[in-house]
Amino acid sequence: RLAEQQQEINNLIQRKIAVDEENIRLKNKWSNLNQKFKDKSQELKDTEECAQKEEEQNRLVIKNLEEENKELNTCCADLLNDLEKLRKQEAQWKTEKSGNEARIKNLETESAEAREQIVELHRMCSNLSSQVAVKQEELSQRDCDVIKAK
Repeated sequence: RLAEQQQEINNLIQRKIAVDEENIRLKNKWSNLNQKFKDKSQELKDTEECAQKEEEQNRLVIKNLEEENKELNTCCADLLNDLEKLRKQEAQWKTEKSGNEARIKNLETESAEAREQIVELHRMCSNLSSQVAVKQEELSQRDCDVIKAK
């Protein structure tokens, strides 16, 4: 009976040793898993912080781009208004140019007609001068005839 008890004690001791070893192994495994969990938690926290920073930077970039876009839209609107004004001014200038060209053509025509009239008047003056000279000669001859007749 003592031998059985001793055997039972030995079996219990071996079981306790086996359980203790299993306990140690499970504690190590748990410790490793817990460390991995902490590492992953820290990694997740770092990733979330990084994502938050990137998101904030993206918000700032978007805000800046929206402001720049507003400024560019305003600039484009101003340029389109300027372009429209310039087009109206160009149309007005074309109208004025056309009117000026018509006036120039009329003035050139009037000038050519005036030159023709001047030439005609010079010719008439020459004819009249010749006639006056002839009449003066006739008058002088008559004066002479009158003097002879007296």
